[in-house]
Amino acid sequence: MSDTEKDKEFYAMADAFIDKANQQSGKAEQGKVSATFLYAAARFNTFLVASASSSEDELSSRKDEAINYFVAEYKKMLEEHFADYTDNFDKYIGSNK
Repeated sequence: MSDTEKDKEFYAMADAFIDKANQQSGKAEQGKVSATFLYAAARFNTFLVASASSSEDELSSRKDEAINYFVAEYKKMLEEHFADYTDNFDKYIGSNK
């Protein structure tokens, strides 16, 4: 699979999660949808690390490294999206004036 195909697959999966969150936003408060999205990501990422560990001790020893990795990645992605939304506020949200 080429890098372009991987990128398309990555964004298609992300869009599927966002679509699901948008559907839930019609049924629940957006803050609750956001919290459940973060909860699900945390649970899945913990499962990912646990399933790659051969024992409880190994999982425990990988905890700090995994948390640091996921927090850094989330921070980087969040900063990129804030920059995008700042640059495109009127296009994405509209003017509040």
